[in-house]
Amino acid sequence: MNTKPANEFEPKEVDQRFFSALIRSDLTALDRILTNDFVLVDVIRGSEVSKSILLSVIQSGQLRFETITPSDVRLRLYDRTAIITGRTQMHGWFGDAPFAVQSRYTHVYIQHQVQWCLASAQGTPIVSEA
Repeated sequence: MNTKPANEFEPKEVDQRFFSALIRSDLTALDRILTNDFVLVDVIRGSEVSKSILLSVIQSGQLRFETITPSDVRLRLYDRTAIITGRTQMHGWFGDAPFAVQSRYTHVYIQHQVQWCLASAQGTPIVSEA
């Protein structure tokens, strides 16, 4: 059993909680993890998605994640900023259309008081391995 208060998790732990919250469509957890000015650069279309839009499409059921499997996760810390890079394999649904995508991602976390919050996320699709 984990006895740490929710605000004392390290950036890699918060990153895993972010992926888990996406899979569970846990809006409360996502609201806690994401900064109010959070911006996601969408891995499929490259469009900018705000926190409110992301939470809205998840709440509506339009975007559903079945699995998100991170790998090659790397953490770099700079004072009150953490940059996490890695790879993911994601499967889910956007509306009635299934999707499966492999990507490389960059997540930028900031430390707000004692809590790490996700301020920016970008995914880049991996089309093929050389």
